[in-house]
Amino acid sequence: MNKKQPPLPLFDSLDHLKNWTPPETLTPEQKRDFFASCDFLKNYTGSQGTFNSYRREIERLLQWCLHIAGKSFKQIKREDIETFVCFCQNPPKDWIGVKKAPRFFEGDGERLPNPEWRPFVLTVSKAAHRRGERPDSKSFELSLGSTKEIFSILSTFFNYLLQDDYVFMNPVALIRQKSKFIRKHQGAPKIRRLSELQWQYVVKTAQQLAELDPQTHERTLFMMSILYMMYLRISELAASDRWVPSMNHFHRDSEGNWWFTTVGKGNKERQIAVSNAMLEALKRWRVHLRLASLPSPADMSSLFPKIKGIGPITSTTYIRKVVQYCFDKSIEGLTQEGLREEAEALSEATVHWLRHTGISDDVKRRPREHVRDDAGHSSSMITDKYIDIELKERHRSARNKPLFVES
Repeated sequence: MNKKQPPLPLFDSLDHLKNWTPPETLTPEQKRDFFASCDFLKNYTGSQGTFNSYRREIERLLQWCLHIAGKSFKQIKREDIETFVCFCQNPPKDWIGVKKAPRFFEGDGERLPNPEWRPFVLTVSKAAHRRGERPDSKSFELSLGSTKEIFSILSTFFNYLLQDDYVFMNPVALIRQKSKFIRKHQGAPKIRRLSELQWQYVVKTAQQLAELDPQTHERTLFMMSILYMMYLRISELAASDRWVPSMNHFHRDSEGNWWFTTVGKGNKERQIAVSNAMLEALKRWRVHLRLASLPSPADMSSLFPKIKGIGPITSTTYIRKVVQYCFDKSIEGLTQEGLREEAEALSEATVHWLRHTGISDDVKRRPREHVRDDAGHSSSMITDKYIDIELKERHRSARNKPLFVES
């Protein structure tokens, strides 16, 4: 293979991967690595996000083996993994894209690899994009989280290959000095969330939009409400093969308490306690849809039906656009009132910030174990990251310390 050419994608989407065939240019050994990778990826049909993450890292490894190292999976040793991680931290410039391009497209009745796709993608923040900044491959830097993810995913992958007798060892497990690749931080990482003022503007904006154009923005108001009050992930709102949010996922128990059932990361089902405010938001949304104020157990209608056409919303991109429009209008309001710092900070926000904001606000007033279970956290340690009371006290005690003390 020509090393000067950027690689073409190897693995298609999950729908097409089932009957996918490797490029004809691969050697028999390389084809065996390809099929072993496909078999591994097929185990993650339950979560689109997990599948995408695993596909990204396995693709990078196989591309590196094919184009750079000239090795098969069976030949990879501990030092090769270390070399690969260094490669990921500083990949060739022609391996870096400045936009998220689809891997394949339809052409002449078949799936064709997209020559604009790259294994690595560099983007700029939304605020920087507003300022006219554009990504430059020369400034690519692999984040700490991405580096950790490489080790985690590749270790899982090689454990799978080891159990399948495809390889003889897990080279990632042999790396004892991961600290030279991964920096350690004191204290918990900062949680990306909206300030109290920002959230007030966002929810007020959503209410105003719903009053001005209910046909379009009652959906916006309900979407913002459910993302904040029940800490849902965007993948839990969009319908997929594994999960279709329906009205009867809101249900009442024998004591009259309302709950919402969802399926989250790892294909795990959980129940979320529904607050009175959330129940009122649901009633408003259902009245707008000309339904009874509360759903019955037999009500299998879509929680978020399409505006045009039939069936539920399946696109997370559409949900992001709805939320972003509300953010943009909120930024305009903050700017008009001279709150430029709050507006600038809000310009960085994403849909996931609403989940973080809801959790952060609730841990101030609810038992953390209750918040943990509603959020679907695997342990209280994750929930504890949202508790910033100690940080506030720490800063308050330091705020007025003098440079020197007069005698």
